[in-house]
Amino acid sequence: MRHTEPKTQTRLTAEDVIAFLESQRNEEQRRILMRFFKTGKGEYGEGDEFLGLKVPQTREVVKAVWKDFPLEEVPMLLMNRWHEVRLCGLLILVEKFESLATKRLTNDEDAIRARDNILIMYLEHADRANNWDLVDLSVHKILGAWLLLPSRLGDRDYKIALLDSLAHSDNLWKQRMSIVCTWKTTQQGDPFWCLRYAEMHLQHPHDLMHKAVGWMLRELGKRISMDMLRDFLSLHAHEMPRTALRYAIEKMTEQERRYWMQKR
Repeated sequence: MRHTEPKTQTRLTAEDVIAFLESQRNEEQRRILMRFFKTGKGEYGEGDEFLGLKVPQTREVVKAVWKDFPLEEVPMLLMNRWHEVRLCGLLILVEKFESLATKRLTNDEDAIRARDNILIMYLEHADRANNWDLVDLSVHKILGAWLLLPSRLGDRDYKIALLDSLAHSDNLWKQRMSIVCTWKTTQQGDPFWCLRYAEMHLQHPHDLMHKAVGWMLRELGKRISMDMLRDFLSLHAHEMPRTALRYAIEKMTEQERRYWMQKR
């Protein structure tokens, strides 16, 4: 194992991973990230603390440890003060979930229950994914994928109710989860989730949600049907926040973009 990765032990612990990540602290990069992720007073990321690691550095750690890292140790990472440590915990959950979501294991009973357990852990610590990158790098690969897979937690109505509870939460990041998770369902050809939660969040007051809604609608048009996107815009373009509309129509021709923007 290269010197840039934590040493693998018989039983790797959260303390091992945290100590390694802390050893990679970069003060100059830390200051850049704290500005970029709006950690100042009154900003959406207020209070978030960074070590100054770039995402590829954290991914390298995840790649080195996830197979041997005990699931029960992940919450200690998710509860950590450092943004990069929480990201590491979320990405470990992603790797573990995806290893259980292969075609061969789709209907395997043990895999189904293991995926459900990972989802439960993810949602129990959803408030620790408290910046947009933490949500966007994890939610579609865990929650979004889970929506399309067999579960012993409940049926489709249960899944809708679960997402509705996130969408109606007073937590911005849980609300973002409810729409960004639809990236995966859209990739797999199911438009229901994107359309439901894009409409639900259409009047959200925060710019981060405007961007997320527009982004997911753009993906719907690109991956499923531009006509389906146009149908949505026909109903809602006049009331959409400018940012959401601009994101949604980004892949259209300049002439069509002008048409839709004039609908506001």
